[in-house]
Amino acid sequence: MSRIGKQPILLPEGVEATKDGHAVVVTGSKGTLRRELTDRVTVDVDGGTVTVKRKDDSHESRSLHGLTRTLIANMVTGVHAGFTKELDLVGVGYRASMAGRDLVLTLGYSHPIRYTPPEHITLATPTATRIVVTGPDKEVVGLVAARLRAFRKPEPYKGKGVMYVGEKIRRKAGKSGKAGKGK
Repeated sequence: MSRIGKQPILLPEGVEATKDGHAVVVTGSKGTLRRELTDRVTVDVDGGTVTVKRKDDSHESRSLHGLTRTLIANMVTGVHAGFTKELDLVGVGYRASMAGRDLVLTLGYSHPIRYTPPEHITLATPTATRIVVTGPDKEVVGLVAARLRAFRKPEPYKGKGVMYVGEKIRRKAGKSGKAGKGK
């Protein structure tokens, strides 16, 4: 039995979960999330708890048991509290600003980059070198943060680029300079 999959999901105050065929719909203060599930697992919504059970003991069913439970738990957390990812801009002249709902990035290219976030995702720039991505869906928040990071990935020689807060960049030494020239 999956150690993660057999744990029940407790629904916090103000969060509702319903089953709609092969889908689970979770509604809370931050919005509504819906996820289609495989037919190898069953979901039981009973009052304030959600339990996930697998139909058989095959390898695929065992793999999907814990995954499904974690996905539903992330949905519950997302509609109740939401998820946040923070990015730092490191480099001379690198900055971010908001233009309405769009994010405008200046990352050393010949033109500024304008990024429109997907629905239900909120972007904020508390400082000119910090971007905060928030939303109810953990998968989409991570995807938006990864797309913003991909505009200028951190490079190992100078350490410049868009990076997650707390991310460690392995630095390289670079060329040795004059050593070995002409000899």
